[in-house]
Amino acid sequence: LAEKLSVSRQAISKWESAQATPDLQKVILLAELFGVSTDYLLKDEIEPEDAAPLKETTEPGGKRVVTMEEANDYLALKRRNAGAISFGVLLCVLCPALLILLLGFAETGSAAMTEGLATALGLAGMFLLIAAGVALFVVSGIREAKYSSLARTGFETAYGVSGLVKEKRREHERTYTVCLTVGIVLCILAVLPVVIAGGMGAPDSLILYFVALLFPIIGIGSCLIVRVGIVRGSFTFLLRETEYTPEEKKRESTEEAISGVYWCVVTAGYLAWSFLTGDWGTTWIVWPIAGVLFGAVGALWRLVGGGKDKE
Repeated sequence: LAEKLSVSRQAISKWESAQATPDLQKVILLAELFGVSTDYLLKDEIEPEDAAPLKETTEPGGKRVVTMEEANDYLALKRRNAGAISFGVLLCVLCPALLILLLGFAETGSAAMTEGLATALGLAGMFLLIAAGVALFVVSGIREAKYSSLARTGFETAYGVSGLVKEKRREHERTYTVCLTVGIVLCILAVLPVVIAGGMGAPDSLILYFVALLFPIIGIGSCLIVRVGIVRGSFTFLLRETEYTPEEKKRESTEEAISGVYWCVVTAGYLAWSFLTGDWGTTWIVWPIAGVLFGAVGALWRLVGGGKDKE
């Protein structure tokens, strides 16, 4: 028992002899381990109905009941996946940087780097980065497959789970605020080097270097935002708050489909414009404009959708 609860044998002995009492977390774990209620463990007098084992797998209505152990496993998995997914986002954002950087070398007139070679190497590197990012997304999705039924059918949480999740969310609040703020600021300021270089009349090759620098800065900012957003979303999911109510699930799936189509179209348009004109120093403007429009359209979609739900 001591090994299962991660305490010493002396601690168990003190609980048995009433020299000490376990904390709330240990009481909940004891209740789960022995299949009884916490009242059964805490009450001085045992009533017959208190001795009945708890059914913690499903409720009468058929909803799955998430135990304390499952909740901890889910939160740990989401934290690991947050790192993988955010790194995948970083790789996908970085993919045009190598191409633009190599084209900048070609613009300087270097004999070792022609425009054709720069394009070939840049495209190869771009697709490799995209493939690596997508692989991380796929692996993360497979890891979370066992929890997909919870989102579809709904669930309830066992006694003490909500309190645990709220405490973990409070501990994460400062990290969430700092990373979200830094990420947003980086995405906004990333364009400054390009604007300053263009305003000072810098050569096209130098502007291309600054454009290439724009993507790592945006990538780091996006990585921070995505990482803390996923972790916070795991708390919201277990607490069954606003965005995970049944009314929101259908809208969420629609938004994901629209988002996928939108960014595919933007990427295709960016590449087509860049290759047809060869003006990589100008075509980067597609990304900040697309980001702003995506945020505005998303906010408008939620506003209209929210008004319909209320009606």
